[in-house]
Amino acid sequence: MDRKKERPMPDRLPQEAGEAGDSLLAVHGGNPVRRTPWPTYDKGAVFIHPEDEEAALRAIRSHLYFRYDHRAQHETECGRLEEDLRRYFGSRHALAVSSGTAAIALAIMAARIPPGSLVACPGFTFAATPSAILLAGCRPFLVEVDEDLHLDLADLRRRWTPEIKAIVVVHMRGFASDMESLTRFAAEMGVPVFEDAVPALGAELNGRKLGTFGLAGAFSTQSDKSLNCGEGGFLITDDSVLFARAVVLSGAYEGRFRRHFPDGDPPIDTDLDLPLLSFRMDEIRAALLRAELERLPIRLKCFRSNHAYVAAALADLPGIAIRRPVAPGACLGEAFIFRVPGGDAKWFAHALCREGIDARNLGSDEDANVRAFWNWRFLFGGAEVSSIKALLPGTARYLAEAVDVPLSSGLSTEDCDQLIRAVRKVAAAMGADRRPAPAAGTTAPAGRRR
Repeated sequence: MDRKKERPMPDRLPQEAGEAGDSLLAVHGGNPVRRTPWPTYDKGAVFIHPEDEEAALRAIRSHLYFRYDHRAQHETECGRLEEDLRRYFGSRHALAVSSGTAAIALAIMAARIPPGSLVACPGFTFAATPSAILLAGCRPFLVEVDEDLHLDLADLRRRWTPEIKAIVVVHMRGFASDMESLTRFAAEMGVPVFEDAVPALGAELNGRKLGTFGLAGAFSTQSDKSLNCGEGGFLITDDSVLFARAVVLSGAYEGRFRRHFPDGDPPIDTDLDLPLLSFRMDEIRAALLRAELERLPIRLKCFRSNHAYVAAALADLPGIAIRRPVAPGACLGEAFIFRVPGGDAKWFAHALCREGIDARNLGSDEDANVRAFWNWRFLFGGAEVSSIKALLPGTARYLAEAVDVPLSSGLSTEDCDQLIRAVRKVAAAMGADRRPAPAAGTTAPAGRRR
């Protein structure tokens, strides 16, 4: 749905369950607020238009799928996409690659962060962030997050070590981190900041697009992102040397990196002193993304409208603490996250699911959620979960309290009102202390990404 106007704030709260004569929770045998599936990307709720489909078909019919062929850079789909991204972000360089994970790793490698170095990142992020750090030959240094799930700069400062050679900040679930404070601290420490903006494509902080604050910004175009081609990603930077090295590393072999510098000589002489990692994007995905980029402002407006509408309607609800952005409007709006301090967030998420709303307790011990750092067995081997959680006790506590609800850009006002009614219904029951023991395996589908 192309809603070009911001959704108005409700002048009256949506009808509560009690008013409808059905305050009994679905987990207790009552009628659920919603009986149709909650719209998410893995159920086909995607922002794709006929023009986007035709663009992909055009690329397929060309029979030119590899990004480097006989054409000049500005004639290829990848080259045109990169030019569009440069204009959109106001950046000097953009490089289309195979995934957001690849973009993060390429940025670290291209910046010549020494192998074996520690690279700081928050304990609340998708597992791809520490994975990308490992891919770049470095070691993740996990940092606490605060009650709003933003990287805790005080913890990073307190535990700083000279072995840390870079910071990867994550705009997790579309919420901006405090980039002014983080970049100032990084400059004080003499290390670069890389932005994992994978889950926040199009979001801004004080009028500046996320991904443009650090030395480089990494984005994803995987299925639930603001631009969706199933897989893929891109890197943006103003650093020409970093960009040239990233181009080579991504797989521009036999001098093809020179195509990315049509107006002058590249700042590196050869591509033979770097490995070729085959992290390129293909022409079909680039064509699809170019078409989608034209309607990105519409989708972003829908995200913001949905989130603002729901957050305003639940702002006065006791018992929950809605995640706050670091500045007004500094979030994408594709996820509604709140904590249940002192309550049972796992039960709350379970009850919402039974009301027909996809919800997930981010710190549930019954859910192998890859956003929970204690589930990253590739970092901790056979260590006990309790000992892993003790490394970041604040993060573990906040995630245990957090409930995450996906907000598709295509949600209708009725969808949002049903979410609001369901949260109020469950919160009212929790306040009355009518909580059943949650059943195992009742959280939201695990297919969702960041």
